[in-house]
Amino acid sequence: MDLLTEALESMRTGHPTSIRTDGHAPWGLQLPSTAGAGFHVVLYGSCWLVPVDVRHLEPIPLSTGDVVFLRSGARYILADHPATLPEVPGPERYTKAPPIGSVVLGGSGPRTTLLCGNYHLDMARPHPLVRQLPEVVHLPTRHGRHSELNAAVQLLGAELDNPRVGSDGIVPALIDSLLLYILRAWLDEQPAAAKGWSAALRDSAIAPALGAIHDAPSAPWTVESLAVRSGLSRAAFARRFAVLVGEPPMAYLTRWRMTLAAKLLRDSDMPLTTVAAQTGYSTEFAFAKAFKREYGIAPGGYRRQARAA
Repeated sequence: MDLLTEALESMRTGHPTSIRTDGHAPWGLQLPSTAGAGFHVVLYGSCWLVPVDVRHLEPIPLSTGDVVFLRSGARYILADHPATLPEVPGPERYTKAPPIGSVVLGGSGPRTTLLCGNYHLDMARPHPLVRQLPEVVHLPTRHGRHSELNAAVQLLGAELDNPRVGSDGIVPALIDSLLLYILRAWLDEQPAAAKGWSAALRDSAIAPALGAIHDAPSAPWTVESLAVRSGLSRAAFARRFAVLVGEPPMAYLTRWRMTLAAKLLRDSDMPLTTVAAQTGYSTEFAFAKAFKREYGIAPGGYRRQARAA
């Protein structure tokens, strides 16, 4: 099982939204806070990313090919210079044209072209892999770094500069895939001595145990049976798992089961007894009790809220 893909899919609550932004100096754009995670790709030119809500971060210079992932969807400013006052364009400023809409800002100076967007992720209960990301992931792709991510950026730029037959399908698919390329590139950058999920996914003992949980979440896993998968003793496995993953094995198993249950409740009409069975609970009552303990609401109520949102 591809743990990265599955972790992200468990958090998705909708398709990405995006817009092409053309800024001519002097220009500035204030980005509102969002419920998911933001991203920006510099297709041409250069600019600055200026934090608004995250006080400990300094403005970040961006150049052609740079990709930025904003984990929490906090407010930021994009501008030709950190001192440029931003604007918040109204809906009338946006042009709706295939494959995505666009907005043009600023004066008559040098141009910067960006793809700006939002991934709709459930950030109320993020997967630990996403929760452990830094607030801003900045990935320069120039000088041969991150070849796959760079290729995706170049393909996006080509499709947006010259839309042709098929662009309406190609661009959304590329934007959707971009999230995996971003996180893969970030994981590849982590040092061998790193802790957390970047280390857990590479660890020869913990990765097989995580794979087993994700392959068969309904199986009657115990610390002992997972330790067998890892090739470690029970005590050594439990310690190593908690250090790398950030929580004990059984706590992660419960979290993952509840995450899958929430997704099944949101995205399907599956009966509660079936949801319970697929997430490792022998009765609907036991499942409902565990779900309410995690989410503070009964499964049926959660499903109704999710459908009404």
